[in-house]
Amino acid sequence: MRARQSRPRLLQAMFDAFSLPDLRRRILITIGILVIFRFVAHVPLPGVDLTALEALFERNALLGMLDMFSGGAMRRLSVAAMGVYPYITSSIIMMLLVPVIPRLQALSREGESGRNKINLITHWLVVPLAGIQGYGQLVYLQREGVFGAGITPGVLSMTAMVLSMVAGTIFLVWLGELITEYGIGNGISIIIFGGIVARLPEMIGQGFLANENFVGLTAYLAIAVLTIVVIVIFTEAHRRIPVQYAKSVFRSGRMYRQAGSTHIPLRVNSAGMIPLIFAMSLVLFPGIVASYFANSAEPNFANTIMNLFNPNTALPLGLFYWGLYFIMAMAFAFFYTMVIFQQQDLPNTLQRQGGFIPGIRPGKNTATYLNGVINRITWGGALFLAGVAVMPFVAKQITGVQVIQLSSLGLLIMVGVVLDTMKQLEAQLVMRRYEGFIK
Repeated sequence: MRARQSRPRLLQAMFDAFSLPDLRRRILITIGILVIFRFVAHVPLPGVDLTALEALFERNALLGMLDMFSGGAMRRLSVAAMGVYPYITSSIIMMLLVPVIPRLQALSREGESGRNKINLITHWLVVPLAGIQGYGQLVYLQREGVFGAGITPGVLSMTAMVLSMVAGTIFLVWLGELITEYGIGNGISIIIFGGIVARLPEMIGQGFLANENFVGLTAYLAIAVLTIVVIVIFTEAHRRIPVQYAKSVFRSGRMYRQAGSTHIPLRVNSAGMIPLIFAMSLVLFPGIVASYFANSAEPNFANTIMNLFNPNTALPLGLFYWGLYFIMAMAFAFFYTMVIFQQQDLPNTLQRQGGFIPGIRPGKNTATYLNGVINRITWGGALFLAGVAVMPFVAKQITGVQVIQLSSLGLLIMVGVVLDTMKQLEAQLVMRRYEGFIK
C-alpha cells in the first residue's frame, strides 16, 4: 500500500491499467494496430523513382506539409499515401448533407439503425473520393517525373496504382474501426495521430542538424509547447447553462412534483478542428490547381497564383495566404458551430423533457437566449482557432527557424486525441474503482 501511495498519480494509473487483463488487452491491441499501420505506410507503389520523389518533396514545401499528416507515406508514395483523409472528407460531406436532404434527415432520426445506414453510405462514398484523389496525385507526380524521365504509366499500371491506393485507404479505415471496437479511443483519430507523431522526431532532428541557431530552435519549441497548453485550455473550456427539471413522482397513492437541477455545458470551441480543415482545404485548393499549369522555366500567371496560395511564400506576399487563412478559420468556426447547434435542437429537447432555464420562458425565448450565448462564446473559440491557425507563420517570423514545419491542425489533432484517449482510460479505471489520473 505504501509503495502504491508513493508513486506519482499518472504512473500509478498506468500500472493499474496494465494490471487489468481486459484493459491491458485493449491497450496492446491499439499499439499493435498502430504498428501494422506503420508497416503499411512503408509499402511503396511499384515503378516509382524514389530519388526523383524525394527531390520533389525537397523543392515543394506544400507537399512536405501534407506529407506530415500521412506519417511519411506520401513521401514514399506507399499504398497508404492518402491516409484516412478520403474518409474524413466523406464524413464531412455526409454531415453537411444530412440536414439538407430529407431522406438522410429522416434516417438520422431512426436511432441506431438510421445511424448505421448513414455510416454505410459514408463508407461507400469513400471509394470514389479516394479514387479521384489518388488519380489526381498520380497524374501530378507523373508530370513531375517521379516515375522516371519521359515514362508514362499505361492504363493498366495507372489503374492498378489507383486501386492499390484506394485499398490502402479502406484498409486504414478498417484498422481504425478495429481500434474503436476493440482498443482505446477513436480509431480514425488515433490513425491520424500515429501518422503525425511518426514524423515529429525526424522533423525535430532535421531542425537540430540544419545548423540553424540553437536559441531560435529552442524558442520555436517553446512556442509549440505554449500553443499546446492554450489548445488544452480552450478544448476543455465551456460555459455552464443551469437547467431545472420538474418531474412527477407517484407516492402513497398521490402525485408529487419534484425539481431537479443540472447544467448544459456549451463548449467555447464547439466546432473542434473542422473549421481549420475547411479553411485549409479552400486556401490551398487554388495553389494546388495552379501547380498543374505552372511552368518553372517560363513563369506564367499560374506561377503567381501558386505562390499567392502557398504557406511558405516569403513576405510580404505570404501575408495574403495567412491573412486569408485567419479570416476563413474564423468564418468557418461560426458557420460550423451554428450548423452543429441547430442539429442539436436544444430548446425543443429541453421542452420535451420538461426542462427549463431559470428566468427564461421555454420555447422561443429559450432559443433566443441560447443563440445569444453560443454567439458570444463562439467569438472566443473562433479567435482561438484563427490564432492557432497562423501560429506556425508567427513562430517562423519570431524565431527565424525554417526547417521545422509545425502544423496547427496537426497540434489540434494530437491534443484532441490525447485528451479523448485519456478520458476513456480514466472512465475505464473509475468503472473498476481505481483512482484515475485526471482531477
